[in-house]
Amino acid sequence: MAPARCHLGCPVWSNRDWVGTLFAPGSRPESFLRQYSAVFDTVEGNNCFYGLPRVESVRRWCEDAAPGFRFCFKFPRLISHERRLRDVTADTTEFMRRLEPLAVADRLGPAFLQLPPQFGPDAVPTLAAYLATLPAEFACAVEVRHPAFFAKGEAERQLNRLLFERGIDRVMLDSRALFSAAPSDAETRAAQGRKPRLPVHAISLGPRPFIRYIGHPDIAANAPFLAPWLEKLALWLDEGREPYVFIHTPNNRQAPQLARFFHERLRTLRPELGPLPPAPSHPES
Repeated sequence: MAPARCHLGCPVWSNRDWVGTLFAPGSRPESFLRQYSAVFDTVEGNNCFYGLPRVESVRRWCEDAAPGFRFCFKFPRLISHERRLRDVTADTTEFMRRLEPLAVADRLGPAFLQLPPQFGPDAVPTLAAYLATLPAEFACAVEVRHPAFFAKGEAERQLNRLLFERGIDRVMLDSRALFSAAPSDAETRAAQGRKPRLPVHAISLGPRPFIRYIGHPDIAANAPFLAPWLEKLALWLDEGREPYVFIHTPNNRQAPQLARFFHERLRTLRPELGPLPPAPSHPES
């Protein structure tokens, strides 16, 4: 059996603000994925939420990403937000078809289905019917935002039972560190205005725990918020699960640094994970 692995990444792989830190000085966008995947082994694919990528783009990503890299794409908003999982068979089929080159190349991680805050307990049967249409081999995780799913009542138990029975993980969104920051700059205020502020329920219902952590802009201030996750991740790795962790910051400028900060602390519990590779020193690395 292969050793347990904790996948770590950021919300995007292409950010010009990372030139000179994560990316080598002078790097151009066409080299960003190669350099990003030399350090991190997964990424959120939020771009799919707004529109499907071109087939030629997907093929290029296959070529550029390092071996073992995993893309975790968000379901299109047409499916999740506009049609609320109803009458979306053709759209879902097309979403999976566009990603097929990544699946064939073993570059596809779990997709995540982010549901709107209005998608509440009454819609759980709709979610169940939709999940039943997905191929068993298409791994995914589900993110909910309706308050009833965080109240530890029957609605939450019903949701968790549905996901557990299907081996689907529930996305764990942790924005506590972000909201602990003083809104003293425009980017932090903007992030606090956009991001949900919900209770954190650290529960793994499937084989791939899926964490989206939105951090404090001061890297060191994240330590107490990350500490409980380190213990959970060590436990899940011991159980043979394959966690995915995505690190955000208010403007994502510091996301790679915070991801390194997180990884070094996880290594204190699991030294066998080894250090992250250094940032590439040359644009074509």
